[in-house]
Amino acid sequence: MNNILAYAGIIASIWIVIGIYIASRFYPNYSHSKQFCSELGAFGSPTQKLSPAINNYPLGALFVLFGYYLIITHQPHLPTVAIGVMVVIHGVCTWVCGFFPMDADAYTPSPSPSCKIHTWSGLIMLVSFIIAPLIVTFSSFYSIPLRYLSALCICGCLYFSYKLTKALELKSVPGLYQRLSYGFQILWLLIYSLFVVA
Repeated sequence: MNNILAYAGIIASIWIVIGIYIASRFYPNYSHSKQFCSELGAFGSPTQKLSPAINNYPLGALFVLFGYYLIITHQPHLPTVAIGVMVVIHGVCTWVCGFFPMDADAYTPSPSPSCKIHTWSGLIMLVSFIIAPLIVTFSSFYSIPLRYLSALCICGCLYFSYKLTKALELKSVPGLYQRLSYGFQILWLLIYSLFVVA
C-alpha cells in the first residue's frame, strides 16, 4: 500500500494538467491566458460542477495521500514530516477551493463569502508549496541537485506570482501567469516525488 501512495505525487502532477484541459473543453471560449483555473468552477460557469469533480476533489485526495505517505514513512526525519504536513495542507485547501467556488467576475470589488474562502484557501496552497521546497533547499538530508532544483522552482513561482499581480492590475493575462506560477510548484512536486520513489 505504501508503494502505491508513494506515486500519488507523480499522479497528481500529471492529473492537474489533464483535468484542467478536459474541463476547459466543456467551457465555450475559455481562455487559458486570460482566465484563472478556478473560473472553471466559478459560480454560474458551464463547468461549475464538472471542474471540482475531476480536479479539486481527486487532486486533493492525491495530495493528502502523498503527504500522509511522507509523514508515516519518514517519522525520524522531521524536515520530511514537515513537508508531508505541507502537502496534506495543500490537499485540504484544494478540497476547500472546490467546495467554495469563486465569483463569476474575477475582478468584482465585492467578493462573496464563498469567494473569500476560496481566495484564502488558494493563498494557503501557494504558501504551503513555497514552504515545502524551502525545507528541501535548506536540508542537508537531500541531494545537492534536488536542493538547487527546489530553489529554482521557488524563484520561478515567486517571479510569476509577481507578474500575476501586475497582470491583475492591468486585467491582461493573469491566467497565463497563474499557470506559470503554480506550474513551478507542480514541477517541484513532480521532481520531489520522483526523488522519493527512486
